Parts: sequence; C-alpha cells; structure tokens
Amino acid sequence: MRVIETRVYRGPNLYGYRPVVRITLDLEELEAYNSATLPDFTDRLVELIPTLHEHGCSYGEPGGFIRRLREGTWVGHIVEHIALELQCLAGTEVTYGKTRSVPGQPGVYYVIYSYQEERLGLEAGELAMRLVRWLIPAELPSALQGAERASFDFIAARDDLISRAQDMVLGPTTASIVAEAKKRGIPAIRLDEHSLVQLGYGKYQQRIRASVTGKTSNIAVETASDKELTIRLLADVGVPVPRHYLVRSAEEAAAAAERLGFPLVVKPLDVSHGRGVSLNLNSVEEVVAAFHIASEYTSAVLVETFLQGKDYRVLVIGGEVVAVAERVPAHVVGDGIHTIAELIEIVNRDPRRGFGHEKVLTKIRLTHQSELLLQRAGYTTATVLKPGEIFALAATANLSTGGTAIDRTHEISYETREIARRAAHVIGLDVAGIDIITPDISRPLREVGGGIVEVNAGPGFRMHLQPSEGTPRNVARHVVDMLFPRGQPARIPILSVTGTNGKTTTARMVAHILKLSGQRVGLTTTDGIYIDGELYMKGDMTGPWSARMVLKDPTVDAAVLETARGGILREGLGFDRCDVGCVLNISNDHLGLRGVNSLEELAEVKALVVEVVRDDGSSVLNADDPLVAGMAERAEGRIIYFSMHGGESASPLVREHIAAGGCAVVLQPGVRGEMIAIYDDEQYIPLLWTHLIPATLEGKARHNVANALAATAMAYAHGVSVENIRQGLRTFTTTFYQAPGRLNIFDEHPFRVLVDYGHNPAAFQAMRDLVERLRPSYPRVIGMVSAPGDRRDQDLAEVGAIAGTMFDLLILKEDDDRRGRPEGAIAAILREAAIGAGMAPDRIVTVLNELEATRYALSTARPGDLVVLFADNITGVWKEVIYWGKDGR
Repeated sequence: MRVIETRVYRGPNLYGYRPVVRITLDLEELEAYNSATLPDFTDRLVELIPTLHEHGCSYGEPGGFIRRLREGTWVGHIVEHIALELQCLAGTEVTYGKTRSVPGQPGVYYVIYSYQEERLGLEAGELAMRLVRWLIPAELPSALQGAERASFDFIAARDDLISRAQDMVLGPTTASIVAEAKKRGIPAIRLDEHSLVQLGYGKYQQRIRASVTGKTSNIAVETASDKELTIRLLADVGVPVPRHYLVRSAEEAAAAAERLGFPLVVKPLDVSHGRGVSLNLNSVEEVVAAFHIASEYTSAVLVETFLQGKDYRVLVIGGEVVAVAERVPAHVVGDGIHTIAELIEIVNRDPRRGFGHEKVLTKIRLTHQSELLLQRAGYTTATVLKPGEIFALAATANLSTGGTAIDRTHEISYETREIARRAAHVIGLDVAGIDIITPDISRPLREVGGGIVEVNAGPGFRMHLQPSEGTPRNVARHVVDMLFPRGQPARIPILSVTGTNGKTTTARMVAHILKLSGQRVGLTTTDGIYIDGELYMKGDMTGPWSARMVLKDPTVDAAVLETARGGILREGLGFDRCDVGCVLNISNDHLGLRGVNSLEELAEVKALVVEVVRDDGSSVLNADDPLVAGMAERAEGRIIYFSMHGGESASPLVREHIAAGGCAVVLQPGVRGEMIAIYDDEQYIPLLWTHLIPATLEGKARHNVANALAATAMAYAHGVSVENIRQGLRTFTTTFYQAPGRLNIFDEHPFRVLVDYGHNPAAFQAMRDLVERLRPSYPRVIGMVSAPGDRRDQDLAEVGAIAGTMFDLLILKEDDDRRGRPEGAIAAILREAAIGAGMAPDRIVTVLNELEATRYALSTARPGDLVVLFADNITGVWKEVIYWGKDGR
C-alpha cells in the first residue's frame, strides 16, 4: 500500500461543497484482500476504536460500518472511516467521506474524507494508514515491519494526536462564533494558526480572535489586563470591589496583609486562567508564600481582601448581560473507599473531560493551589475522604483547571446585572467577562455583600455554551449581532467566470464596467491581481489562493474572479458561494491532465462555478454551447443565457426561455449591423451596436463579441444600470495595457501587428475566423505559432492544421517552458500537421526561440502586411514589437 498523492481541497470541489482531503492510494497486494479475509482484522480494529460502531456507512444506522467490515470491505474504505473517527475523537465532528476507484488504474482508489482543521485532517489520514498497516499480517509487503511494527502504539499515537489537536483547531469560543456566522451565511477565513479569523468578505469583513473583536478597544484590553487599575477605576465610580494593594516584594506583601487584614487573595497583576492565584490566605506566612508563586508570572503582585461567597462569571456583550454562570472549583467527593488521587482519576474518566478545550470539561490536574489546600486540611493525595465529603482541589473556579459551571442567567438580580453592565462600560470593553464574588447572585450585591474582583477582556464562552448544569446559552449570536447588525451585509458581490476561452477578456470587461459604476473592484486574471485597476501581483492568478487574497482585502467593493480549471482540480474554489457565476464555453484544452480526459469531464469541472451561485444570484450560460447550456439543470439562482443568435435565428432554447419570462442577452441582427440586446421578462432593451465596441474590431472579432455578450449578462445580473454597461463596453479596449495578450494591436509600423495569447484549438479557430474577415485588407498574413507542450499530440496537431490554413507564411517557435517535451518536438508536430492541411513546406520556417522568432516575423513583414504573433512571453514579445526598428533592432 502506498500513497501516490495527497491533495487538500479547501473550498467547494468536485466531491462536494465542503473541505475534503483526497488521498490517492495504491493498495498494491492489498487489492486481493478485504477486511473479512484479513485474520482478526475487524475485531482488533473495533477493540482499538469502539466508537466506529457509531458509523452508519451505507446502511444508514449505527453499526452499519461494522457490518460492512464483517461482510468484507476494502482497505481504502477502512482508512476513510478511521480518518473521520480520529478527527471526531480529537473534538472536530466530521462525517462525510467516500472511497472510489480511479478509472483505468486497477487497485488505485481516491480516499476522500472531510475535515474542519487541515493539519488535523492530514495527520488523521496518516495515522489511519499506519494503523491499517499494523493490523494486517506482518508477512504482507504493505505491513509495518521490524522495529517500526514493534514500537507502534496506537493508543499513545491517538492520545498524542488528540493532545496536539488543541493547538490546531479553533478554541470553543472562536469556533462558536464561526459556527454562528456560517449558520447565517457569513463566510469565515482563518488568518493564522491560532484564533485570528476573518468573518465576511472585502470591505464588510470583521475580525475576531476568540472573543476579542476588531471593535474591541486596545486601551480597554490593556486596562482590563492591569487588575489593580481595573479595580481602582471601578472603585472611582462606586462599583463594589475588594480593597487592595499593589506590591513588588515579599516585605511589601506582608505589610499589605497587615493593613488589609485577613482573609486575603494574592494574584499576578495581569495573568489569566487563574494562574498564580492564591485565595483565602489567613496568615502573613501564607501571603508571603503566595507572593513568591505569583511573582513567577509578574513582578507586580496584587494583594486584596478575600470576598466571601460563590464565584460567578457575568458575560456582557455589546453592553448587555447575555449569560451568567456559577463557577465551581475542581473538586472530588469522598466515598470512604478511594484515596484523593484515585478519586481524581475516577473523575477524569468522565467522557466529558478532555485535554485543554477539547471537550466540555477539562481533566483535573494537581497544582500549587491543590498542594496548599491539602496542606491546610492536613491531607495528602493518599487520604481517603469520608462518604459525601467534598474537597476542593483548586481555589479558583476556572474551567481550565478542572472546574465546572452552572448556568444562572435567569437568577441574577436586576441591580447586579446593571452593575456588571456598568463595569464593562467603565473599562470600555465590547465583550467582557465580569467576575463577581457574592453569596447569592439573585440578590443585590449591596444587600448580601460581595463585589467585582476582575473584568476580563476576551472571556471564554465554554462555560456558557456547555455548562455542566443548566441551560446552554448561544452567546456567540450576540457577538455576530454586534459585528453585523441587522441589515448590514457581510459579503461583497462575487462574480466568477470560467470556460475554456475568453475568461480573461470577459473578466476584464466586467471589472471595467463595475469600475465605471463607482465600485472598487478586486480582479483576478491570468495576468495578475488588480485592485481598482492597479496591478498588485503579477502572474497567473486564476486559482483559489488569489481569489482569497482579493476577498481578504478590506478595501474591495466587489470581486471579479477568473476561475480556471487547474485551480478547481488542485484545491477547489477560493470562495464558498458567488453572486454571479458564468460559464463561457467548453472546448478542447487541457484534456489528459489531472484526470480530465473528455469534454464532458471538463464540463463537470467548470459547472462547479454555477453550482455554488447563491439562491438570489444568477447563473450566466452560453446557450450556443450544448455542454454549457446543459448545466442549467444543476445551476443555482436565476438562469441568464447569452447567445450569438437572436431574432429569427435564435435557438428554440433561447426562444422558449424568453417566452417564459426569462432573461437572455443576444446578438440581434439589424439594418445598421448587429445589436447586443437584453430580453428580461417583457422588456426588450437594445444595448449597443457591436461595431461601436472597440474590443470587437468593428464586430469582426466574433470571439470578443461573444465575450461582450457574457460581460453584459454578468453586469446586468449584478444590477449595473444599462447606461453604465453601455458606456463600459464603449470604452473597453484590448490594448496591451488594458488586456495584455488579448488581441493587442500595434499600428505604428508600415504593417499591422496583432499579439494574442491563444494557445488551444478553439482560440486558433477564433483567430482564423477573424483573419478571414480581415484578409481582404491585407496582401499577406504572417503568423508566429506554438502550443503548450503538456497538451496531447492530437491537440498540437489540430493547432498546426488550423495554422496551416490561416497564414501565408508560418513561423514555428516553442515556449521557453516546453513542459516535458524535448527541444524541437512541438514544432515538428505543428509542421507536419500544417503540411497535412495543405500548406507548402517552403512557406514554413522554424525559429525555436520566441523572441528570435518575433524578430524574424517583423523583419520579414512588408508594408501593408498583417503579422499575427501567438505569444507566451507577452511582455517580452510586445517589447520586441514596439521597439522594432529602434535601438538598432
């Protein structure tokens, strides 16, 4: 058994709309075995992971997967289920998975399973495979061997994974806010390995780190971190707080104790989670000892009066009290039989207890506080408590030290609620955890005594979300309400365009139209990432990483995303939903790569863009392409067709769609030429004559006419006014500076030069159509041609054949990156195909270097000729063109 490839899909993908890991697994000799034929395999596996019984698998009920194991299922399927369960055991609930054979590769499977945290998902898969290799007979080649087999300890490895998962996954507070946001359709992007998360896209985004939000005042956080300053500010406005002194030495601590009287509390100035805190101190000696413990955390230490009562956490969000919890310190209850150490072990067996924030409760651990409490009681861990005796093992009631929580939200008195609200306002926190000590939270503090001992910035939500007793409180919703008030959007509009050809030009057209409408647009293309028309990052930026980069930009009003096949197959989409999705066309390109071998399979990939359109969005489809038009059945939102055939030549599909009140953008023949027209319900909107659109070369560049139709449909679906669409098309040009490599024309030589990035048969056919329309104006047409080396031989031959019928002189070159082919191999295939299409051999010249081939073409051109350069290095070729005849060239 060997792993051929591990791939992580972070957005919607071919296997579903959730993140998944896909392991390409070659079972090798294990293809001949299933779980029923491997000795003792199932029994040993279930003994190690009994919770696999909860997996319904294809039977849809608990025990279903165990049944499959006993009936006999293959190793890939087993790895899938183990990887899912290991993630569940680590505290992330995931359930989706499937295992499928790879077509044409016997014994090779795609093992697909969902994840919430990427690192945990990957490590769960690795451990699942190691476990399987340990469980199978040692004589099989795929089994763990020698020292590795002997040393493998699954239980230890599982516990290590669960422990380390706490550093991988979002904590309960952040996770609850993210879950609440996603429930409302607000996207979330994790920005670091900790808890910094972006909610929303573009200019509407908000950020959180646990319960600290982008609206949280830094001054307020600094103030809350200084416990002495907090108490002093509260006291200044009459809020009940303990008396205190700030000390920096044991001598000062002792003096403060004498002045304050006993009992006392000693704690570090600015440390959270109860670390270094000592409570109920009743002698100077205890205070001095507690000072030394606290000073390990901070040089300044707080000595304050110990308030009698129970420990309560009051959570204030947006100025309102939303939850109250009574916090009970970690403790054990005697039974007259077991020692304190044994009772701790028994308590920790509670399945609700785990490491860190893994589960509802945290395992109890002995600390310096425990030692002090044992010493005071005259106990040791070997002491056997009387039946029913409750013994506290911590002075503080933090959940992180093993404490428990009881919901008291409905019990807090009005007066105490108002004091908590006031304290949050005084410190200036939007989210505050107010710690109150009082004998009875249902009665006013001034009646029963007590006060506020701390105000916490970034309070944890776990005690409210999952109290040990009482009603769970969805406090996360109040944070989301505060960050995104009713009526405020969380998303910027996303317009995504895909297809085989025309993506970049269409995306640029749409971005140009939106910019004219006053929007600051984030644009991704094969040329780079543009923000408001300015190039921010150069290169092929059509994948999910670049999409997320735009969506993270807080200055962007709208995102126009060119979405290529490669990124979808490599990682999935870079967004969860889009407002407008457009598929331009499906034609022969990239076939034979990444498992896509037919146009139908390519269509499956491209269709993902319209499958994730929002319910109130629009899917724009090419009615003239059967594979694209067929996507209407799975496309979401409103369907808008575009077509090169309007009026009497309209297809039945378009006519029926318009008749049914649907929306379509068509090319309408007229007396003065061809008009782009919009049909929408009962409206007919004549938009613009195509000869007035510069990018179409007076309507002759038919592929750009089609792109203009698509751009019109996308902008109209987005709600752009007709006049702004019209003006956008009128002012969009295919210059090198506005659309590099897309029909760039240079007219400052005695001959015309056209530079284009076309690289597949469909693009060459579109150019041949244009050349035929332009040919009457030119005595000769010279072409410089190549094709990417990773395309199939038949695709290269098709390009060569088209070129052989297009030009009077054909110059063959090769890209700098031949993508695995030897030098001259691409040009040889193109030459043979061009000759086969009827071109005379003496009209074909091979100059392999692209820039040298460019210079040759320019030097060969005569006045009045048309020179068509299919370029890979767009900038380099364009410089050769514009500087031709200058600087000695």
